[in-house]
Amino acid sequence: MSEATRDDLLRAAVRLREEGRPEEARKTLVALAAGHPHDAEVAYQTAWVHDVLGLEAEAVPYYEQCLGTEGLTADDRHGAYLGLGSTYRILGRYADAVSTLGRGLAEFPEDGALQTFLAMALFNTDHHHEAMRILLKIIARTSDDPRIRPYRPAIEHYAQDLDQTV
Repeated sequence: MSEATRDDLLRAAVRLREEGRPEEARKTLVALAAGHPHDAEVAYQTAWVHDVLGLEAEAVPYYEQCLGTEGLTADDRHGAYLGLGSTYRILGRYADAVSTLGRGLAEFPEDGALQTFLAMALFNTDHHHEAMRILLKIIARTSDDPRIRPYRPAIEHYAQDLDQTV
């Protein structure tokens, strides 16, 4: 298959997914992935469409493949970490979710979405304090709520140690 054909098919499949026709996109992407087994971008798009369809278990190998191969843009690597971490969590593979989201945060340390999904996975692994700490820091950093803003310093302080008393 020529590179032009690969690019055309990939663009068409992404367009189908974006137009709300994920099953059609999936058929194209699965065939494309079979013909390009080491193509990170094709694997990522194939994983994504499986997630859209609620086929999380089928998405996992494609996510793992795309993250284990060179060739993704930074945005797509971010999406792959988030997608795989979230998918692991949905499948009850909580330790894998924590590990994957942690690797994503090593590359994208300030990313609130990765932090939020990591907090959920940490909750699922009974690391409640760490999950709460992450979420409180996100709230303090990102909230525009006028009733929260004045308490930002206190929230940031308590995020470090929720058990602290006077």
